[in-house]
Amino acid sequence: MDLLKLASRIEALWDSSIVPALERYIRIPNKSPHFDADWEAAGHMEAAVQLMAEWCRQLPLPGLNVQIRRLPGRTPLLVVDIPGQRPDTVLLYGHLDKQPEFTGWADGLSPWEPVIRDGRLYGRGGADDGYALFGSLAAILALQEQQVPLARCVVLIEGSEESGSIDLPAHLESLGDAPGTYVKVRV
Repeated sequence: MDLLKLASRIEALWDSSIVPALERYIRIPNKSPHFDADWEAAGHMEAAVQLMAEWCRQLPLPGLNVQIRRLPGRTPLLVVDIPGQRPDTVLLYGHLDKQPEFTGWADGLSPWEPVIRDGRLYGRGGADDGYALFGSLAAILALQEQQVPLARCVVLIEGSEESGSIDLPAHLESLGDAPGTYVKVRV
């Protein structure tokens, strides 16, 4: 594996695709259910999960399966499944809900308007945890391009982490034990 080539590929994808997607994500005031009781009617959670799912579907990852799983009254779960060449399965986790806006932002910075300053991206959710999906898939793509054999990778991105992951157990239960389809995780 060529580590310089790997880093270069991830950096190129980060600059060309991930940063613009994160900027769009930051603009979505997708507060966690604990902070926005009307989250479903507001539509911000839906906008965030759609943005992430659409970004995933544009990647040239063979066998990529992207699903938005829904349960009544619960935040959505984004499931990204990438087949591997090895017999194991790796679970990668992140969340797309955000804390509410607070005071105390530095001059020129605000929660819902992305700003790049000194090479750093500022805005609500960009560092916690909006990048998780993008970073995970960038690494997988870069490794696949170097023909590094990987285990199957399942990425779960939930919508209620900032509220204590209240919806995650129900989603995990709904995934069931379907052989070869999902990873069974107990919380």
